[in-house]
Amino acid sequence: MSADALRLSSAISVALAVLFVVVMVMVTIAKLAIGNVAMPRLFPNIENGWSLLEVFEVIPIVVTAYICHQSVHPIINELTMPSQAFGVVRTSLAVCTAIYVAMSVFGFILFGDNTMTDVLSNFDTNLGVPYSTVLCDIVRVGYALHLVLVFPILHFTLRLNLDGLLFPASRPISMDNRRFTLITAGIMSLIFFGAYMIPSIDVAFQFTGATAGMCIGFIFPSIVCLRDIHEISTKREKVVSWIMVVLAIAVGIVAITSDILDIFVNKSSTTPSGHVDGFIH
Repeated sequence: MSADALRLSSAISVALAVLFVVVMVMVTIAKLAIGNVAMPRLFPNIENGWSLLEVFEVIPIVVTAYICHQSVHPIINELTMPSQAFGVVRTSLAVCTAIYVAMSVFGFILFGDNTMTDVLSNFDTNLGVPYSTVLCDIVRVGYALHLVLVFPILHFTLRLNLDGLLFPASRPISMDNRRFTLITAGIMSLIFFGAYMIPSIDVAFQFTGATAGMCIGFIFPSIVCLRDIHEISTKREKVVSWIMVVLAIAVGIVAITSDILDIFVNKSSTTPSGHVDGFIH
């Protein structure tokens, strides 16, 4: 199986993400037209040092949203002209950025201070517009299909590298259906087990973004540049690489510390009645 075989499912997944944004924009414009949207708070409410520390929890999530490095090389290998790689990467990042920005801006305008950690959860309520239930169903079903269709391309490289580590002397996995099925089933089992055990998706994103995300996105590429076995890196590139390594490590440590403290604080504030900080848990 090649990355090219996943082009249709990937294109449909992007279209479904755009559908999510379109529905959100339409609902927001409709509610703005009837004056049914309150002015949202524009800045975070930082009351103390703890609140400031929690701001760093957002950074790993943003990092995770842009981690695609592991898929770049397999895709480049299948391009007719490898020089097209820069255009492919830039276009992909531009599309992702447009979707993220539109979703965050219009989502926050629409839901204001009631915006949940996972904005998809906000589409389980009455939106205050005609056909609200239908629109919520479209968004939730469309997003579920988006996750199903985007899954293969996200884990294509994981399966390929895992097979290389476990069976380095074997024939390519694309030529061995049994090995392909076993490795895929193993990955799926681990992912479903993690999804069952982890209570919130933002917790998973925070920890993976602060660890693997920082390494894949910033630390490892910078180390490759600093190692420079071919002596092609400029002095400026090496300086930037050192800055990226230091910042990535620092932000990762702060984010992980904040995540761990947040877990213990939430646990310590849980009452016997099952309430946490005033919310039903």
